[in-house]
Amino acid sequence: MHITRYTDYSLRVLIYLAVQDEYLTTIQEIADSYEISKNHLMKVVHQLNKKGYIETVRGKKGGMRLLMKPEDINIGVFVRETEHDLSIVECHSSKNACIITPVCGLKSMFSEALQAFLAVLDQYTLRDVIKEQHKPQLLRLLQIA
Repeated sequence: MHITRYTDYSLRVLIYLAVQDEYLTTIQEIADSYEISKNHLMKVVHQLNKKGYIETVRGKKGGMRLLMKPEDINIGVFVRETEHDLSIVECHSSKNACIITPVCGLKSMFSEALQAFLAVLDQYTLRDVIKEQHKPQLLRLLQIA
């Protein structure tokens, strides 16, 4: 299973905002902390806002913050929402052209593996990602004052 950069960045934004608590933060601050492109984050933030995970405040003193509590953000559900294609192999996709699909045992094995992968993620929330004992280290690593 491969998680796209989009999902990776989305999770990073949520982690940053969860550690930041209720304070407003900007896309630039997050981009600087993770040393990633502001342009990539703009699309991510727009979608997180649209899906109700965060709220954005416009203006000179604007920014964003989590709208949901970390314990209410399920990682498995989140990955399903942000990943557009969870096809591990071609036979899982709508563009399947593999001629052995009708008799190949790999399709069911990969389906089972994907379900197991998602089942593990379903057991966790954003709160589990930012364990309280690690919060001081996260603040330091992300350079949050």
